[in-house]
Amino acid sequence: MTIKLMQGNEACVEGALRAGMRFYAGYPITPSTEIAEIASVELPKYGGKFIQMEDEISGMAAAIGASLTGIKSMTATSGPGFSLKQENLGFAIIGEIPCVVVNVQRGGPSTGLPTAPSQGDIMQARWGTHGDHSIIALYPNSVREIYDTTIRAFNLAEKYRTPVILLLDEIIGHMREKIEIPDDSEIEIINRKKPTCSPKEYKAYKVKDGDMVPEMAPFGSGYRFHVTGLVHGETGFPAGSDKSESLLNRLIRKIEDNVDDICTYDEYMLEDADTAIVSFGCTSRSAIAAIKNLRKEGYKIGMFRPITIWPSPEKKLIELSKKVNRIVVVEMNAGQYFLEVDRIAGKNTQVEKYGRLNGEIITPDEIISVIKEGHNA
Repeated sequence: MTIKLMQGNEACVEGALRAGMRFYAGYPITPSTEIAEIASVELPKYGGKFIQMEDEISGMAAAIGASLTGIKSMTATSGPGFSLKQENLGFAIIGEIPCVVVNVQRGGPSTGLPTAPSQGDIMQARWGTHGDHSIIALYPNSVREIYDTTIRAFNLAEKYRTPVILLLDEIIGHMREKIEIPDDSEIEIINRKKPTCSPKEYKAYKVKDGDMVPEMAPFGSGYRFHVTGLVHGETGFPAGSDKSESLLNRLIRKIEDNVDDICTYDEYMLEDADTAIVSFGCTSRSAIAAIKNLRKEGYKIGMFRPITIWPSPEKKLIELSKKVNRIVVVEMNAGQYFLEVDRIAGKNTQVEKYGRLNGEIITPDEIISVIKEGHNA
């Protein structure tokens, strides 16, 4: 185990390298730029390749292309760049091309607040690319958790043959903390399944034995296959509308049927709580400080923190809604995750929202005021 003072964006690169990332393509944009800068220095030491592309669209395209050759790849950006990556993100979803897309959020829409924190891309992560699809999006709240969650993002991308979104916010990306980096022996690394059949028998999108994730051969290995953004059959070549429903349902099911494996979360002082805060990222850190102070005053408050934002931890939120009298969703936006929590928990308990849009972190004192107002109402 190694102890190191590390920035959040730096921990993202370190975790990616440990997971096996050997290709990075992107375009510099605040507040994610350190990820590109550090990757450009560190990747060559591991025999990897770094390329700064001409724009965000091509950064996503290059990451997809590298992954098709069998290399673990990543790209990173912030809000405006994340918007530009959406078309190719959809291509990676329908083409089942594993990669990791990091979005260090900032205020928006458009150019917005380039250096200020925000949590405004929650719904964009879920529905940013068009069409019916499922997605995996993870949201850590500390430097060490960024390190661990980046590794997990690669593992999930490889295991489910899908792009995975890693959501940070400016504060988490730029903060520095002393962290313990585990030894290699303590870390699980997952690699994509490669074909067990001959090249002649290989079909890139054929599933077997009830497994929704097909084997994936790297380009250049003698296994020929076609990749398209169109609806396709087992061979990868475009197919008619008769294949659309079965293909899209499989792409959705391979994620939604494995929610128990994909979803992670943190519960804080919920054992006897009558009120629960739901929060994530930098805001969850303020919530923890608020809960500690409220507990001293006799309030029974706890926090549920989704680490896997999408797919949402629906089972746990339903359980929570049946135990508490009130859920307050605290997030730095106009109430995006509140919509999801209210959908799931609103039929069992009162669900409220508290947010802000001015690029300033929500403080513990604000959260304390919101909780007390509800108790005294």
